[in-house]
Amino acid sequence: MAGKDVATMKIGPKVWKNGKFLDWDDARIHVMSHVVNYGSSVFEGIRCYETSKGSAVFRLTEHMQRLQNSAKIYRMDSAFDRQAFCDATVELIADSGLESCYIRPLIMRGLDEDKPSFGVNPFGSPVDAYIAIWQWGKYLGEEAIENGIDVCVSSWTRITSNSMPAMAKAGANYMNSQLIKMEAILGGFSEGIALDDRGYVSEGSGENIFLVNGGKLITPPLGASILPGITRDSVLQIARELGIEIVETNIQRAALYLADELFFTGTAAEITPIRSVDRITVGSGKRGEITQMIQEKFFNIILAQSPAPFGAQWHTFIADSEEKKTASA
Repeated sequence: MAGKDVATMKIGPKVWKNGKFLDWDDARIHVMSHVVNYGSSVFEGIRCYETSKGSAVFRLTEHMQRLQNSAKIYRMDSAFDRQAFCDATVELIADSGLESCYIRPLIMRGLDEDKPSFGVNPFGSPVDAYIAIWQWGKYLGEEAIENGIDVCVSSWTRITSNSMPAMAKAGANYMNSQLIKMEAILGGFSEGIALDDRGYVSEGSGENIFLVNGGKLITPPLGASILPGITRDSVLQIARELGIEIVETNIQRAALYLADELFFTGTAAEITPIRSVDRITVGSGKRGEITQMIQEKFFNIILAQSPAPFGAQWHTFIADSEEKKTASA
């Protein structure tokens, strides 16, 4: 079954909801669902790549574990465990006709239409699970991977971990991200960098951030109101295998201007160089040597052209998973 065309974007024709497959157009929620009124959702962003060995989802298990962790933090008891989400994802892609795609699993609080509950208290609302897929190109533009992007430091502070848990990838957290992103766009930038409540560098609107100085790879620690990114972890592991020294530490705003290299990481952004911050040129104003080295290794891994660091298994191949499922049926 081929993907549905919406303008130039191909959409997976089916959406998985609570163990069943629905047509894309039938995957709808009530306007009075708890998630609409109060932002009560957690989600993931995952990519399936068309690799040299067939279609493969990148670090599917780790993403689905983070989804489960996010749901646990917000006391959302889903009926579906990590493996159920992984299996549903594989089946959804296998039947979609898409060779590569972006994957969006969600766990959210809906509406019990027999006993509706409209207050902040979420416990009377059912917990629903969804997975949708579509084809999505480079989040910050195709040319950004090589040429880099221009960013600003946002006037909006990143949410603090004792007010909204940064470890959870929650829909409500991204209202903060939207403010950062909109401010950046209206200012003529591609992206914004948020500082935390102490004035240290946190992350972008939807990306972790790395600096390179003196050959060292520097990034904010997980305690700095940042999401524990899967791509961030991938970069750290790649750097360790390459023998690059890693420093996880608090980073002052001014250090962004003085960095030899800067880059964002994220499932959507992948590894995107930063060429200027607040219109101050970073390094030589183009992708740096270490950024390129890590970037090339990362893309070789995700395209199954070279193994993951230290023998890790980072791919879930769609064809292999479907064959195993058929054999066990």
